Amino acid sequence: MPLTDAIKSRITSQAKVLEKLTTLFEPIAELSVEVGKSTKHHAKGPYYKAEFQLHVPGSELRSTAQEEDLYHAIVVARDQIRRQLKDYKTKLKDKHERGGRPDKV
Repeated sequence: MPLTDAIKSRITSQAKVLEKLTTLFEPIAELSVEVGKSTKHHAKGPYYKAEFQLHVPGSELRSTAQEEDLYHAIVVARDQIRRQLKDYKTKLKDKHERGGRPDKV
């Protein structure tokens, strides 16, 4: 499947949404996006697949979406990985705030 300018611009715009959330991991976060056309077994017509992989320190977040429309698949995959990223940031924040065991007096 050829990568058109419209698909590139959609991926770039969706990646910018995630960029705002990755400021905590700025120099280290890496996002890779894979899109393609596939067929779902027992279903008629083409299905499009979008996969986002976000590498952050200590974890790798991954989301995959298969939809009848490529642009919708990109948005769904982006929403899934955004939710995972928010959960991961909350986990790190809670872990930091909880801290270690208090000293005995």
